Amino acid sequence: MKQMKPVLRHVANLWTLMHHPSREREWTLDEKLDAIQVAGFQCVCWSASRELTEGLRKRGLTFVGGMASGDVAAFPELLNDLRDAGALHVNVQLGDDEMLTPEAVRLTLALMTEARARGLRLAIESHRGTCTETPEKMYALAEGYQLATGELLPISWDFSHFAVVKHLLPANFVERLLVRPELVRNAQQFHFRPFNGHHVQVPITDGHGELTQEVRDWLPFAEAVMRCWINGNSETGGEIFVCPELGPVDGGYALSTFPNSWEDAKVLRAEIDRLWQRALAD
Repeated sequence: MKQMKPVLRHVANLWTLMHHPSREREWTLDEKLDAIQVAGFQCVCWSASRELTEGLRKRGLTFVGGMASGDVAAFPELLNDLRDAGALHVNVQLGDDEMLTPEAVRLTLALMTEARARGLRLAIESHRGTCTETPEKMYALAEGYQLATGELLPISWDFSHFAVVKHLLPANFVERLLVRPELVRNAQQFHFRPFNGHHVQVPITDGHGELTQEVRDWLPFAEAVMRCWINGNSETGGEIFVCPELGPVDGGYALSTFPNSWEDAKVLRAEIDRLWQRALAD
């Protein structure tokens, strides 16, 4: 039997292109999708819309759906829209920060049932302001889900939130963030936004075309995540969807003094690809 080689899919989030290049001269959706394609991304993550579906099909780009909800009654319509828009994989921000684990497990089970009935592959994102805002709540949800189903919880990993919650130093990223390698290897969606223990987003470039020290400090962790994933998927192959999910100034992820988020995302995509090729070769 021929061994399958793992495949990396580069994902651009339309959030990164919000008000790009400026609020007054923001690109049209077509201009954004053209730029995403030219930059070497294969996938786009966002909520469903007819215009986006048509634009992605025209360019041969894959849709990774996104949704945020804690309302069971809203799940069917949200999932129908994502399915009809062509999504297979869906990133979910579930519930709010006050939600306790039993309710989070109940919602997750209901959501997964609805998703599977529609042929969708959901992943619950680790994110502040949701039911997975801390490592403890994330892992409690994963344990509750596994107890109920016998399966590992599909997670969309954004380690930046946990690093800030736990006030971590780069030297401790691997030790403190890769504590459940089986859940990392089981995942397919990863948000690779460089961070440190104080900021969920740091600038990628320094204004002179060079990587910032903060990004250089983060890169070994990103490579460790990739190696962890590859070690669990090297024989069976599979796809990993990685998004250099840089936020714009609006929303507070980027600061007004940061370089342009989209231009930085393109640099970060190239760095992610370089790390992936090195990890895969080893």
